[in-house]
Amino acid sequence: MDAAEKRYLELLSRSFPTVAKASAEVINLSAILNLPKGTEFFASDIHGEYEAFSHILRNGSGSIRLKIDDVFGDELSKEEKRTLATLIYYPREKSRLELSKVSDVAAWYGKMLPRLIAVCKRAARKYTRSRVRKALPEDFAYIIEELMYADTRNFDKEAYYAAIVDAVVRTGRGPAFVEALCGLIQRLAIERLHIIGDIYDRGPHPDAIMETLIDHHSVDIQWGNHDIVWMGASLGQRGCIAHVVRNCARYGNLSILEDAYGINILPLARFALDAYKDDPCVGFALKGHPDTMSEAEILMNVKIQKAMAIIQFKVEGALIDENPAFGLQSRKLLDKIDYERGTVVCDGVEYELTDKMFPTIDPCDPYKLTPGEQDVMDRLVSAFTGCEKLQRHMRFFLKTGSLYKIDNGNLLFHACVPLNADGSLKEVDVFGKKLKGRALYDEMERWVRIAFFDEDAEMRKRGADMLWYLWLGEGSPLFAKSKMATFELYLIADKAARKEVKNPFYTLLDNEDVFAGIFRDFGLDPETSHIICGHVPVKVKDGEDPVKCNGKVIMIDGGFSKAYQPTTGIAGYTLISNSHGFVLAAHEPLESAQAAVERELDIHSSRRVVERVGVRTLVADTDTGAKLKAHVADLERLLEAYRHGDIPERKKS
Repeated sequence: MDAAEKRYLELLSRSFPTVAKASAEVINLSAILNLPKGTEFFASDIHGEYEAFSHILRNGSGSIRLKIDDVFGDELSKEEKRTLATLIYYPREKSRLELSKVSDVAAWYGKMLPRLIAVCKRAARKYTRSRVRKALPEDFAYIIEELMYADTRNFDKEAYYAAIVDAVVRTGRGPAFVEALCGLIQRLAIERLHIIGDIYDRGPHPDAIMETLIDHHSVDIQWGNHDIVWMGASLGQRGCIAHVVRNCARYGNLSILEDAYGINILPLARFALDAYKDDPCVGFALKGHPDTMSEAEILMNVKIQKAMAIIQFKVEGALIDENPAFGLQSRKLLDKIDYERGTVVCDGVEYELTDKMFPTIDPCDPYKLTPGEQDVMDRLVSAFTGCEKLQRHMRFFLKTGSLYKIDNGNLLFHACVPLNADGSLKEVDVFGKKLKGRALYDEMERWVRIAFFDEDAEMRKRGADMLWYLWLGEGSPLFAKSKMATFELYLIADKAARKEVKNPFYTLLDNEDVFAGIFRDFGLDPETSHIICGHVPVKVKDGEDPVKCNGKVIMIDGGFSKAYQPTTGIAGYTLISNSHGFVLAAHEPLESAQAAVERELDIHSSRRVVERVGVRTLVADTDTGAKLKAHVADLERLLEAYRHGDIPERKKS
């Protein structure tokens, strides 16, 4: 035994000071290694649709209803199962509603508690008792454990439950106890949650989704392009802020800024309503705006949208000049406008503008912000950087997130690995370094973290500008298109000018040789690995299959965002990976959480087996299993050292 190994084993012996302690841990870990792999749950492109996402989390993408069927079979009617499922999904709301209808409260608890305990037992079946114990809610840990593991063969089960029910009702803790049980079922249904990007933009409640994820017991996030632009905005990066505010106005979601994050948009509203008061803002109509908005609110959103679009084009012009290596010079278009004729030259072609009113642009200096625009941007920078809640959410992104993740043989990223037309990895210039594939991802993530943490202000600014590039740059693995055609979408009617050409990654999705090269570049086995990504909505209604490349690539953007549901024909995908393989669930729209509670309307989900393994996957076959096996090997070396006297046992003092 060399000195380094002895030193390591001496440190390990502090945690396992005797043969008995080390042996017990080896036995425990060996047992865990032979349990079935836990359920992993993948979702992407949630885009602020909190109610739908929350419901799918609550029902485990339909798995909780399957557990109810497994436990009760024909013992309960369809109506009773539906009521029980709704209670598990929304325990506080549903128990309050049900109790308001019954005269005998104790009888209701006497019926529901045994059912909930039975589902708890089924959900806990693939976990050790120790693992379940750690998941138990603190206030009711002892009694739930007693109910789940008590041997009821030797005494009257009904009397036992009756005593519990009586105590729960008598102390007024019934609702809290039901909520604790249901929360435990939800937790046990999903061992690990993977979010494959785009929590932000379009939908109304990204902040609520972030709070849900912060409270989740086990989650990782692969940042999407709509997430990265909010990360940049939180740092005061002006291009990112301009997009975020404009996009909120475009979708009629300024409440995200005002109500969710306390960002005061009144100065912006005043500026927009004044500067564009005589401007009809042609081409700036809201996209899918809420029917509840008044005409005045719609008008304000339209004018704010145009005001921020013009500010965005100006700010981006400055950023392009400051970062020539980004290769975005062709995206400077304000100086390509003939303001007298109302035309613009884009990609060498002259187009007529759909909107020719530019009250805040000086044709002689088109990228200069007016004093009013400068004041608006200064105030927004201060508001974004000073918002504690937004900063907390972005810190959570940094703590749990990354540009990509390799997990159990799966490569997770939001959009793509940039490719050339021939399928080779595309080189991208990152501040003078030419990088591709995994090295490109690693370097870009390094700059993301520099933007937040570097001590040098200039380095932080370069990092923040890189976040903006990740949002819209052709070489960005999060964007994956030839250009961000915001200018053209607003101001040019010709669809040819608006076309955003996808990276060849998407045209080569069924080329197994190309994707074998990607897998090898990331250190994965092309025969057994998968890519799981989102970003591009899958047009299910047109017959598009989300499973590509002979099952090696699974694209799970199914349209959580209501704005995309007409394109996809469904309301989102979730992918479930359990010990039997992969199951893809396609979801129909949720009417509302209130309807789910009151009318017991679940999200209807069609489930499809994507891949079934021949032999059930155990913990030993996972990345966690590899770590546990390494720990077992270390403990066995420690046991050998104890037995040979190389390291003395640490006796109790």
